[in-house]
Amino acid sequence: MIRMVVMLYVRYPLSLRNVEDLLFERGYDICHETVRLWWNRFGPMFAADIRRQRVSRMRGFRHWRWNLDEMYVKLNGEMVYLWRAVDHEGEVLESYVTKKRDKSAALAFMKKALKRHGKVDTIVTDDLRSYPAAMKELGNQDRREMGRWLNNRAENSHLPFRRRERAMQRFRRMKSLQKFASVRASISNHFNQERHLIDRQTFKARRSAALAEWQKLAA
Repeated sequence: MIRMVVMLYVRYPLSLRNVEDLLFERGYDICHETVRLWWNRFGPMFAADIRRQRVSRMRGFRHWRWNLDEMYVKLNGEMVYLWRAVDHEGEVLESYVTKKRDKSAALAFMKKALKRHGKVDTIVTDDLRSYPAAMKELGNQDRREMGRWLNNRAENSHLPFRRRERAMQRFRRMKSLQKFASVRASISNHFNQERHLIDRQTFKARRSAALAEWQKLAA
């Protein structure tokens, strides 16, 4: 039950009461506040296990392209920035929330991503000046690429999060934004199958494997 609640709320653009109604239709009578409690308590645990296994498996593979971008999010009328690192398959590697988007914020974000996932051959960014300033300090400025439409991978990855933000009627605190962004990224990555690139039978097999791994992971 907890597994299903966390997956429904985090993976899909549903509100707490939407999840409550869906479960009631299936014969489970729980309050929307229980949904909130379960995702807050167990969501980060599930996401941490997924992230740990994923990072461990990917350590032996070459990271040849990252796309970095930042998006603004309103918290009680105040503007904050959600930085995101996306790989060549569109999976979110890292999420980081800051109040500014200056050099120090970009540097902290990039250090966090590089420490967890290792080196990368090419880093695609937009024309924000914070990126070259931070990369110069890290000594990898020669790996930067910038150009029109080059960063569409990161831009498109913002769209599902925007839909989720509207369903939740925005966020209230930086801590809750950081938690949800990190948890959602890990769970979405786990179920990401790139169905437009593979045939139906392969997609079904991979989807079943991902679900079975999720059930085993969260048991």
